[in-house]
Amino acid sequence: MKNILSIHWALVAAAWYFGNGILHDIFVLLNHKGKYDRELLRLLMDGHVLILSGAVVFVCYLMMLNKIQCGGLISIIVAAAMLIYCGMIFPFLKSFGTMAISIILIIVSIRAMYSFPNIYDIMQKYK
Repeated sequence: MKNILSIHWALVAAAWYFGNGILHDIFVLLNHKGKYDRELLRLLMDGHVLILSGAVVFVCYLMMLNKIQCGGLISIIVAAAMLIYCGMIFPFLKSFGTMAISIILIIVSIRAMYSFPNIYDIMQKYK
C-alpha cells in the first residue's frame, strides 16, 4: 500500500496537468478561426491554468522529495482547485481522469505531510 500511494503521484499529476494544458492550448489555436479576441483569450487561459498547476505541483514534488511539509500543503491546495475547476467545466467536459488524479494527489500529500518531520519540533531543538 505504501508503494501504491507514494509521492511520485505528485509527478504524475504534474505531468498530467501540464501535458493537458499544452494539448488544450494547441487544439484551441488549431481550431480557432479569426483574430485574437476575448473568446480565444478565455480558452487559452483554461490551458494556462492547467500549465501553471502542473508547474506548481512539480515544484511541490521536488519539495516532498526533500521532506518539506509545505510541498504537501501546496499540492493539496492545487489539487483542490483542480477539483473545483473540473466541477465548473463538468457540464461541458467530463474530466474523470483529472478528478481521479487530483483526489489521489490529495491523499498522497496528506500521507506525506504526516510522515515528514515537523518543522516546529526541529526548531524547538535549536532554541
